[in-house]
Amino acid sequence: MTAAAIEKTVVDFLTRTKKLPTDFHVEMNLYADGVGLDSLETAELSALLEDEHGEDPYSSGTMPQTLAEILAFYAAGAQA
Repeated sequence: MTAAAIEKTVVDFLTRTKKLPTDFHVEMNLYADGVGLDSLETAELSALLEDEHGEDPYSSGTMPQTLAEILAFYAAGAQA
């Protein structure tokens, strides 16, 4: 899995949920003070990441706040 594939998964999800801001960037908060994902959308994103990439950062005991943190989770797993 590549960072580009993971980013595409997240961006496609945000597009589908009509939550993709025009100024979206990897450091933008995914929740209330940024993109605005609610708890159901966060659960959907978690399941989608697991389905498409084999694991999800939300089940690791921390809640990623940005796309950059999601990408870091997968990068760390690739190095392990």
